[in-house]
Amino acid sequence: LFGKRRAYQRKVAIAPIDGIFSAHGLVLRPKEDVVDKDYFPFFMSSNQFLDRAIQISVGGLSPTINWKDLARQEFTLPSLSEQKVLADKLWAAYRVKESYKKLLAATDDMLNAKFHEMFGTADMSRYSLNDVAEVYDGTHQTPNYVSQGIRFVSVENVTNTATTVKYISKEAFEKYKHKPQKGDLLMTRIGSIGKCAVVSNNEPLAYYVSLALIKPNHDLVLSEYLKCYIESSEGQRELYQRSFLRAFPLKINLGDIGNIKIILPSLGNQQKFVEIATQAEATKESLRKSIENIDQVIKSLINQ
Repeated sequence: LFGKRRAYQRKVAIAPIDGIFSAHGLVLRPKEDVVDKDYFPFFMSSNQFLDRAIQISVGGLSPTINWKDLARQEFTLPSLSEQKVLADKLWAAYRVKESYKKLLAATDDMLNAKFHEMFGTADMSRYSLNDVAEVYDGTHQTPNYVSQGIRFVSVENVTNTATTVKYISKEAFEKYKHKPQKGDLLMTRIGSIGKCAVVSNNEPLAYYVSLALIKPNHDLVLSEYLKCYIESSEGQRELYQRSFLRAFPLKINLGDIGNIKIILPSLGNQQKFVEIATQAEATKESLRKSIENIDQVIKSLINQ
């Protein structure tokens, strides 16, 4: 299955069941005297195919591929025997990658189970976030970036997808009413809501309205525990119930963030859970790096 509309999104998938596909896509079935059926999905994901597909797309706001244009494109393929060897290697790598992804999910499940084991059955009161922290929003103004200055943090930085670092001037930063300090949290409130980063030092940071600044009362709650709780299944359920479920991208108001309820064990038990969560995060980071390495191997094999 290939998304012919907005091909730059590089949407390719194998049909999991018999069915009907969108009019915005193409159903492509390999001619097995030319291309090995197990190699074909990886060829479809290759730069050779996708770059060409993007080049022949037509239209402005929503470029689309015409089948007649795609049908007459010519591509260089390995021999069938070479395709078979490549397909075996690619599927082996893909299966390992999927096993690592399952381990990632299992680690999250383990952490949630541990949380419920430690706190879920106890008779513990729930407190609103406003009871244990102050919540502020970021600037609503589109920043004017400069080459050097105060680091500007956006959703992409918190969700680990940012590839560049942006800065604003010191003069612009002075207009911020609420400045992040060591131990504060920055939480995404637009798109992938509920992803958190703990501010690790007192280096000046600017942040956009897509993030909420959470300043915990450290006599009541540990920053790391609050991060773990917000990102847990309990915290995520609270956030999504209070978000604009019909909005795209998903959003949550500042007031609704402050009203989410959290379980608040003693500081000692919070620390015990943080230690378990830190170990789990180290495991997850190792798994993510392994997945990235496998992705590089797959890309190298596809595009060689």
